[in-house]
Amino acid sequence: MTDTAAVAPLLPADRPPASAHHHQGSLGKLALGAVGVVYGDIGTSPIYAFRETFAGHHPLNPDPLHIYGVLSLIFWSMMLVVTLKYIAIITRADNKGEGGSLALLALINRSTEGGGPRRWTAGIVMLGVFATALFYGDSMITPAISVLSAVEGLTTVESSFQPFVIPIAIGILIGLFAMQSRGTAKVGALFGPIMIVYFVTLAALGIFYIASAPGIIVETLNPMNAVNFFVTDRWLAFLALGSVVLAVTGAEALYADMGHFGRKPIGLSWLVFVMPALMLNYMGQGAMILSLPPAEALEVVKNPFFFLASDAFRLPLVILATLATIIASQAVISGAFSVTQQAIQLGFIPRLRILHTSASAAGQIYIPVVNWALMVMVILLVVTFGSSSNLAAAYGIAVTGAMFIDSVLIAVVLFSLWRWNKLLAGLLLAVFFIVDIAYFGANLMKVPDGGWFPLLVGAVAFTLLTTWAKGRKLMINRMNEASMPIGVFIKSAANSAARVPGTAVFMTTSLDGIPHALLHNLKHNKVLHDRVILLTIRIEDVPYVEPGCQYELADLGSGFYRLVIHYGFMEEVDVPAALAKLEGCGGLFKMMDTSFFLARQTLITSSRPGMAIWREKLFAWMLRNAESAMEFFKLPTNRVVELGSQVEI
Repeated sequence: MTDTAAVAPLLPADRPPASAHHHQGSLGKLALGAVGVVYGDIGTSPIYAFRETFAGHHPLNPDPLHIYGVLSLIFWSMMLVVTLKYIAIITRADNKGEGGSLALLALINRSTEGGGPRRWTAGIVMLGVFATALFYGDSMITPAISVLSAVEGLTTVESSFQPFVIPIAIGILIGLFAMQSRGTAKVGALFGPIMIVYFVTLAALGIFYIASAPGIIVETLNPMNAVNFFVTDRWLAFLALGSVVLAVTGAEALYADMGHFGRKPIGLSWLVFVMPALMLNYMGQGAMILSLPPAEALEVVKNPFFFLASDAFRLPLVILATLATIIASQAVISGAFSVTQQAIQLGFIPRLRILHTSASAAGQIYIPVVNWALMVMVILLVVTFGSSSNLAAAYGIAVTGAMFIDSVLIAVVLFSLWRWNKLLAGLLLAVFFIVDIAYFGANLMKVPDGGWFPLLVGAVAFTLLTTWAKGRKLMINRMNEASMPIGVFIKSAANSAARVPGTAVFMTTSLDGIPHALLHNLKHNKVLHDRVILLTIRIEDVPYVEPGCQYELADLGSGFYRLVIHYGFMEEVDVPAALAKLEGCGGLFKMMDTSFFLARQTLITSSRPGMAIWREKLFAWMLRNAESAMEFFKLPTNRVVELGSQVEI
């Protein structure tokens, strides 16, 4: 019988339940907040999406056939991808209020543990991890293309500004990343009002041109225009999908940001405010181009968004668009921090230094290494590609790849978790997969022109994520091979070793046997403390754990206790704070009488089955550069003892 059988849970169930993510404020207030944070990415798409279909790497002739066809594709893409797939269906698959690929993956994994189809699990986990890896490529390209496309609007005000576009964009991006350490609480309060002004401006500019050609509304809503486009220009229409998809980039952010606002506010703000404003602007751009002589249309279509404004209002529009792109970039950067925190907690990324920038908002975090790595990559992208049009060639693969993976994951949810009617679920999924495959296939055509970049970033990130998860599992297994059963240890050593006053907390990943640090301490120091706690931290696949369900405690006798503290994957681990609240463990904890013992492993690569040698060396490098357990668990620096050991994997 293993030691875990002796652990007496202080919880009402085997698995700690999660608390629902409570959203404070009225529906309208939360919907306005969602406009400021959630829709920054998709909201800035009109700056470059329509332009790229007509003046990008595969230009179209700006005539009625192509303009009506593209507008119809944009509208129906928004309806199918954003409204139906994400708003109506995927946002219902929340993990106790939280969304995103990792949250959905944890939800599926937890459900399959209850007797579901385990054969799904390994492949589904790989897909979820790859979606996370692709997100990092997206989080690099989004700030670069958004800010650069807005600053390029200066050339529509005065062509002599062209040499200053890249320096100004780089300056804005450096300032954006530099302010991350100060937190976004104060700046975030301005996001909502600025984005509301921005979306109202989008709608007003569009309405101005639609008023003179109202028939464009009917043409946009008519799906036959999209069909005619494909019938007339099959190959060009297929390639155009690679640019049309730019109009829905950011749709995946709806799901990832669901925990901050809730499903209903996000859906309400999209249907009532954001989508109408976006479509009015796209239709306005189309109506404007159609109203111009062919020669002039070919010039204006190179930057139609900014030409919607008259000369007097063009500079204010450039400034407003730049602010909107900064907000869109901020949302993606914050998303990168949140995804990284989730991946750390779920065991896919080594421990990294995480700073909280708000005393009241738990979700506002700052991860220095992620921030500066993103900044370097974003600036390299701006300098290397040189224009938003060139960046558009790299943009889309990561997004469409993640959207396809979301469709696969939601298929598992529909059939295995929700058990929908097979015919209905099959029809819906058929539509989603056809759309996703079409968009992903069109974006694959961009690989030679820059699409290789997000794929390269995704491949590197996927390798790092899977190497860490696999290496960590191997290391724990190797260490467990040499562990001693707790019952044998207590009988043989606890009564013979000298006992000293105080409490010793030994951190261990396993619920079986004796931690290496305890064996080393007894071997070299030949003493045991009066109270010995074998402490394991468990990160659950739910976002939050109820305070009353956080602890499992077992009295092993002779002053030994086994303690398990549970955290959700969105929570910050703080061991001293958790111990201070614990009762029934031989008295209250006093930090000045408590010593924390940590084992620091030095890895020795070997030819034993497990991983390739190069991956073992990569894992060893990641382990050396991970943040120390002392800082990650918030342990007091003057109460920690580290004991080294060598592990062969």
